[in-house]
Amino acid sequence: MILETPLLRMPALGLGTWPMKGAECERAVESALSLGYRHLDTAEMYGNEEAVGAALAQSALPREEVFLTTKVWFDKPDEASFHAAALRCLERLDQPYVDLLLVHWPSPQMDLPGILRALARLREGGQAKAVGVSNFPAGLLRRALELDIAPLACLQVEHHAMLDQSRLLAITGPAGMVLTSYTPLGKGGVAEHPVIQAIARRHGATGAQVALAAILARGRVAAIPKAAGPERQKENLGALALRLSAQDLEELAALPGDRRFVNPDFAPDWAA
Repeated sequence: MILETPLLRMPALGLGTWPMKGAECERAVESALSLGYRHLDTAEMYGNEEAVGAALAQSALPREEVFLTTKVWFDKPDEASFHAAALRCLERLDQPYVDLLLVHWPSPQMDLPGILRALARLREGGQAKAVGVSNFPAGLLRRALELDIAPLACLQVEHHAMLDQSRLLAITGPAGMVLTSYTPLGKGGVAEHPVIQAIARRHGATGAQVALAAILARGRVAAIPKAAGPERQKENLGALALRLSAQDLEELAALPGDRRFVNPDFAPDWAA
C-alpha cells in the first residue's frame, strides 16, 4: 500500500526502530528489508542512524526503493543548529539524502520560522526529498502551515485505536499531508484490548494486525510499528491484507480515544 501526495510517495507500513541500537537494530532492518519492508524510520535521538544506514547499504537495494525518515532532536531550536544537525544525520546514515526529515519535538525555545527555513533549505538543497514535523499539537501545526515557509508533507504523532487524532487529521487531510502513526500498537496495550481481540478472532487475524489495519483504514495515514524479529515483522505486514468491516470499524470507533503511551515531561500541551 503506497500513500501518495503532491509532496511525497511513501509506503503506508514501515519499520520503527526505537529503541533498538547497534547490531540488534542492524539485524532488524536487514530482516525487514528482506521481507519486503521499504519504509524505515529512525532519528538522531535514537542513536541508531549508523546501524540503519549500514543495514540499508548491506541490503544492496537501489536507494530509490527505500523510503527513509529521520528526525532532528528539539535541542536544536534555531535555523543554524537544526541545519547542521540534519547534515550530521546524513553523515551517520551515510546517505546523501533522506526521503523525509522531521522536527522531532517542539520546544518552548523553538524559533519556528527559523526551523521552517532550515527545512526549506534542506529540501531545496536535495538533502531531504520531503520535510515535516512530529509531535506538534493542532495549534502549532496550524501556525506552521500558515507561515507557509516550508512545504510540510507529514505529521508524525502517537496514534492508535485508543488515541483518537481526528483533530489533527482534520488539519493534515485538507493540507495534503500524511499523518504517520508511531506507537501504533500502544506498546502492546492496544492489540490486547478485548474488543480488538474479538475482531481479530472474527478475521482469523492477530490483535496487532487489527490494530494496524484500523489505522491504515483511515486514509492518508501511515504506521511505523517497531518489530525486532522476523516473525513479528511478518505479522505486521499481514495487516496490509486485512479488510475491516463496517461493524469492525464501528466497534473500534467506540473505544476510548484518550489513551497515551508516550507523554514525556517535555511534551507540548496536546490540547493547545
